[in-house]
Amino acid sequence: MSEFTVNFIDQKKSVRVKAGTDILSAAAKAGIVLNASCGGDGLCGKCKVIIKKGKVKAEASRLVSEDDKKRGIVLACGTIAEGDLEVMIPSESLESREKMKHDAEEFTKGVVLKEETRFSRSPLVRKIYLELSGPSADDTTSDLERIYEALSAKLDGTLVSTKLANVKHLGEMLRDNEFKATAVVAHKDGALEILALEPGDTSASNLGFAFDIGTTTVVGQLVDVNTGDVLSSRIAFNKQAQYGSDVITRIVYASEGGGLEKLYEAVMDNINEIIEDIAKECKIEPGDIYGAVLAGNMTMMHLLLRIDPSSIRRAPYVPTTTVFPSINSAELGLEINPKGIVAFLPGVASYVGGDIISGLIACGLYRNEGLALLADIGTNGEIVLGNKDWMMGAAASAGPAFEGSGLSFGMKAVKGAIDRVAIDEKLVVKAGTIGNEKAKGICGSGYIDLLCQMLKRRIIEKDGKINRTLSSPRIRKNENNHEFVVAFKDESSIGRDIVITEDDIENLKRSKGAIYSAIISLLNKVDKDISEVKKMYIAGGFGNYLNIENAIAIGLLPDAKRDVYEFIGNSSLAGARMSLLSHDAFVKANEIFKNVTYVDLSSEPAYMDEYIAALFFPHTDSRRFPSAR
Repeated sequence: MSEFTVNFIDQKKSVRVKAGTDILSAAAKAGIVLNASCGGDGLCGKCKVIIKKGKVKAEASRLVSEDDKKRGIVLACGTIAEGDLEVMIPSESLESREKMKHDAEEFTKGVVLKEETRFSRSPLVRKIYLELSGPSADDTTSDLERIYEALSAKLDGTLVSTKLANVKHLGEMLRDNEFKATAVVAHKDGALEILALEPGDTSASNLGFAFDIGTTTVVGQLVDVNTGDVLSSRIAFNKQAQYGSDVITRIVYASEGGGLEKLYEAVMDNINEIIEDIAKECKIEPGDIYGAVLAGNMTMMHLLLRIDPSSIRRAPYVPTTTVFPSINSAELGLEINPKGIVAFLPGVASYVGGDIISGLIACGLYRNEGLALLADIGTNGEIVLGNKDWMMGAAASAGPAFEGSGLSFGMKAVKGAIDRVAIDEKLVVKAGTIGNEKAKGICGSGYIDLLCQMLKRRIIEKDGKINRTLSSPRIRKNENNHEFVVAFKDESSIGRDIVITEDDIENLKRSKGAIYSAIISLLNKVDKDISEVKKMYIAGGFGNYLNIENAIAIGLLPDAKRDVYEFIGNSSLAGARMSLLSHDAFVKANEIFKNVTYVDLSSEPAYMDEYIAALFFPHTDSRRFPSAR
């Protein structure tokens, strides 16, 4: 079979590929991650590249304009190499690999911090210093039994066990260190286990990691387990995005495309890079870290643990497991001490996972007297309604639109993303960007502002169609329908106008409708009104930047009293950290998930009625949004 060389000019990378290889696959082989939110199905149009030299066979696509074709632009996923190639990749086609450092407060705001004090300090991993008496003619207790007895005295009689590897050189280690040693002890499946025995007193250094494994982002924090202090934090965009922006696309790739191992490797790269970065910053050795707690949605956990996720998307939508046993760090491939332990927060069902259970621990909804609601707004919106007596959970198939995927100029919240918009009465747009850089695209919070402003200025009607009667150079016809120019070419960093199209508005309308209708459907299920909700916790990284007034104005969130809303940041990460610091919190999480009743909205006839009614701005029934009239 013929082979060709594909040279990616700007990245200065070349790769040999077999005939019939598409450019998206060639880029991946070269270690270049392209935007491909649809998983390479040719639906999102994000993976555009420029063929500078060479012969290709490109599939026709409405996402590639005639002007694009003249410039040599094709979709990487639908273009086959038929000879040696030279390829340029526009900056907007590259998946952002930016890793961001934030203070802990960015992830865990307000009530989350208060909840941490409710649990006793009983960490996942403890370091216990032991000064043992040596053996003698009168005391012939074995070395291991001597360890067990000393630990039992310090642990109120609790029995512990260990593995053979910790016994093989125990005698030598104890005698070389005058029978002074530190036992690294961990909670595992309801018991205590000695993970390691270290010479001398190392108890002053006890470190652990908390992770939130999201569909879009992976977030990690290094924690001083002795003090509870967060030493450093990182966010990285989930590398699995190159195989699809949503969980369904990734499940299909894993189960039908044979990509389970690739998806595992992608997210493990994220996790281990975060560990490496933070270890370097804090000047510590990863081998000194013995514990980690991870939370994530059900699909992410299955992919991380290399469990076949196919049943999650097939009726009756039952995952292989909702509870994941604690495992050895080396078994997972987590680059901390190989004897370390990794624990996972349990989930409820296929689309209500450990991230929402972690969130319940973090915000304390499970002990609220009054009616409360937790909404984790992300690619897979998860919602729990209830109080200390009962809880009901559901998932909203919001899709990745508010995460910046599937839209003409959508992007993640990184430098150059438009994140705030104002439009005056003359339809002049003032757009702010992250980092105050020239505009590169629009992120989720920017789209919410934009839609709100377009409604306010009657640029769009309730159905989302652009008002053709307005006279403005920003309103124009495109190949398919109409679009509105948010930033002209000279205002952008990509050499093109940044626009929002009617197709984009339709996608956003569906996403906001899914979230709102899921909230209302849960309330209707228990015959409750939004006015009866005493607290609405808004979680997720996206929630940190959400303008509540604008979110209500477009019908994303119910028109409730504003003091009911409380932003709690990344509650999934907060709950994972709380479970790392307190075994009581971890036990509580394993109690809570059993008390959440799962509601499959797809099988609820009333949900579809609510969803269709929500496909207007803000809603077909304006009485539900009195403040937006």
